[in-house]
Amino acid sequence: MSERPTTDEHDRRALALKAVLLSVMVLVSFGVCFFARELNFVVMGWPVHFWMAAQGAVLVFIVIVVVYASVMSRLEAEEEERRQGGEASDG
Repeated sequence: MSERPTTDEHDRRALALKAVLLSVMVLVSFGVCFFARELNFVVMGWPVHFWMAAQGAVLVFIVIVVVYASVMSRLEAEEEERRQGGEASDG
């Protein structure tokens, strides 16, 4: 029975992480592309707002995946540690 609160805490933290990262993804997808149109100069034949949308967003998405993987790995390790600590005190 003591396992339930830690699982709820893990789920709550995982959902909060997903919500924050999804918000960042939405801001990058729509916000940067929308406001980058005001950058009216050309680099190597292409407008800068094209480069911001095409390359900058991809880099941010890669960072989001790395952050998600590392944080979830840490959360799962903490959960496993709590479970093993609970089993050791029970047995």
